[in-house]
Amino acid sequence: MSLRLSTVILPYRRWSEGGRAAWQRAEELGFHTAYTYDHLSWRTFRDGPWFGAVPTLTAAAAVTDRLRLGTLVTSPNFRHPVTLAKELISLDDISGGRVTLGIGAGGTGFDATVLGQEPWTPRERADRLAEFVPLLDRLLTEDSVSYEGDFYSAHEARNIPGCVQRPRLPFAVAATGPRGLRLAARYGQAWVTTGDPKLYENGTPEQSVQAIRGQAEKLADACAEIGRDTNELDKILLTGFTPDRGRPLESLDAFVDFAGRHRELGVTEIVIHWPIPDSDFAADEKVFEQIAMEAPAQLR
Repeated sequence: MSLRLSTVILPYRRWSEGGRAAWQRAEELGFHTAYTYDHLSWRTFRDGPWFGAVPTLTAAAAVTDRLRLGTLVTSPNFRHPVTLAKELISLDDISGGRVTLGIGAGGTGFDATVLGQEPWTPRERADRLAEFVPLLDRLLTEDSVSYEGDFYSAHEARNIPGCVQRPRLPFAVAATGPRGLRLAARYGQAWVTTGDPKLYENGTPEQSVQAIRGQAEKLADACAEIGRDTNELDKILLTGFTPDRGRPLESLDAFVDFAGRHRELGVTEIVIHWPIPDSDFAADEKVFEQIAMEAPAQLR
């Protein structure tokens, strides 16, 4: 099985000062998809420039032709299904059907409190995602939707003409817990993992591989519960959050070794961060481009 290679471009640069060039270069390098984070601010970037995901992806759609575009990931922390659906349908139209929605429960960072609310517990985040995803699925596939739930409501929400991609644009559901994995199995066209966060500081690459194997097995079980073949779902690994950290981007050989070990787990797409100097995502740009251009052929 060939392995797709994608990238994630953080929206920290002005469009006229390197933003546009990065997305165009991602297409030139042959990446399958270029994603961006859907946050209002993020970690060490909080006090610097940071732009919105949907406008950034819209601009990227206008200056590329083949590159798929997406979020890794959108969450209910500051999104509402009704308004998000309208934006996604518009983005899918502008891009000519090149959009993937990465979606997850969100975390406890700045997005969790920026609207003035207390951070939700893991259970509360899971509760909201469990309502958010099915409603968004309806909003993207039905012309008119009315719904009254515990957290979200829609009253005759119109979404005509719907997505270019039919029946809707694909969902890539980020999940490791049982409820999230069941959502991925039922609604996802892909599943996203970053590995086991508990292993990031003190775990080993071998332990991380075992953890991802266990996650994939639980996803397969969730699919089996509803009679779905787990092979119907793409399995996406967003790198940079496993104990390997930035080592896979130190050389072509290091990346091919890393990617090969994860392909054996059933991973079908690996996402690497576009290099950002003086950050956790710092990397040699020449090595990064070499990996983009040469690694896919070695991983077929």
